[in-house]
Amino acid sequence: MITTPTPYRSYKGLPPLAGLSPMEDAFREGLSVEDCVGRLKRFHYAFWRLHQICIAHITAEPIYELKMAFSLHGYLAAENDTALRSRIGEMREPPLGLEKMPHPALGVFFDEILSTPSTEERLLGLYAKAFPALRDAMRSYIKQTHQLADAPSARLCRIALLDLEDICGYGEKAVAAVVSEEQRQTSAQWLSLLDVCLAVAGGLDGSGKVIRDQEPTRYYSSKPYVYDGEPKRDARFPDPFNMGVNAEVFLYDKDKPAEPKMLMMFYKRLREIDVPEMMASIITETKGKPWGYYRDMTRQLWDEARHAMMGETGFASLGLDWGKLVMINATWARGLNLQLTPKERHAVLYFIEQGLMPKTGKRFEWEISRQIRNPISKTFQDFDWADEVLHARIGRDWYVADMPTTAEAISYGDTCWSKVMSDWQQWKDEGRTEHRNWWPDLYRAYCEKMSVTPDPDVLAYDTSYEGKRADLQEITAS
Repeated sequence: MITTPTPYRSYKGLPPLAGLSPMEDAFREGLSVEDCVGRLKRFHYAFWRLHQICIAHITAEPIYELKMAFSLHGYLAAENDTALRSRIGEMREPPLGLEKMPHPALGVFFDEILSTPSTEERLLGLYAKAFPALRDAMRSYIKQTHQLADAPSARLCRIALLDLEDICGYGEKAVAAVVSEEQRQTSAQWLSLLDVCLAVAGGLDGSGKVIRDQEPTRYYSSKPYVYDGEPKRDARFPDPFNMGVNAEVFLYDKDKPAEPKMLMMFYKRLREIDVPEMMASIITETKGKPWGYYRDMTRQLWDEARHAMMGETGFASLGLDWGKLVMINATWARGLNLQLTPKERHAVLYFIEQGLMPKTGKRFEWEISRQIRNPISKTFQDFDWADEVLHARIGRDWYVADMPTTAEAISYGDTCWSKVMSDWQQWKDEGRTEHRNWWPDLYRAYCEKMSVTPDPDVLAYDTSYEGKRADLQEITAS
């Protein structure tokens, strides 16, 4: 016999159930634990694969803004995946089986996006298909699960949706800006394959009709994906081998005024674009580590991308066109990616980070920024320093911990870096660059914007590597 519950009255009309839902809504059954775990595992798999795809394409993606977006979206995918892994482990699921593919068609779906040969199709795969499908699946989960019984999962999904809404919003704009209607038509058949993959899998969350064990015919992923470690840059980086300006030479000269050093610090921040380009190779090519390794390394990668955007913002705040005035080279990431193993790259990264910790490193740059009449310069250096402290900890946790001693870890990093120290003269002899000293042009443009007379000593300062090879390695060693 079915009875109609008497309308529930809480004390003085207070929201019942801690505000999770109206009491009447809590009378419905909701999803079972088994159903919840099944869907959460698919969400985990989606975030895990989206993290992989975003990170794997940072290095070879030429468009600067997309490198930065992939860095952020890979980081957000890692953070949300970390939360889901923890929640699944709370729901009667030992062993967790998180490494298991939920359905072969989902494997094809993400493999296809990973293997896309063009920026346009990658954007369509990520932002017109994958991220929106995950967003819609999590919206459905929140509506269908029991808000009281499954409150921890619903909370994680609501948090993830905040990120997914932002990602999808960005993605819509990126697709509209980069992908032409002609490209959409050309890719229509491939996009239909992605739709077929989701349909066969019963939707991304598996709540639809699942066709068991069927794997759609692969297209791009019929050949195994191969990571491309050669950094690619767009037209705003016309001279990626240019090492005509050594920022550290001028920045660490205590006799020079602070104000123009701001330009060198903005340059150094923007130059950090090559750290995500290098760290992406470590994360992509390192296999078999605990998930915490990939999560922490991705956090550091995202921080370094933020630093590059700090430099971009700094130049923009001054009205300076960095694409014309500043030559941002890619030699550091290129050398490490193409000549060292993932462990050796991590060793170099840690060695450099240790050199940034003394008073002649990040603290010194922050102290300079306090003398400059530019508020964001101080803010950026403040947070840059804080981030580097975290990065040193990540290095200790995931690199030094595998070495006999800290001293040997640092020495090994020094040795690895020595293998790929940039050959300044070779690139010039090969005609790859003239190593043009762009500093005078940048400083003149800044003085013109500020309506001040250039300091002759600053204008004529020899910032080149040639004849003054004060590489960062030598500076940190001292």
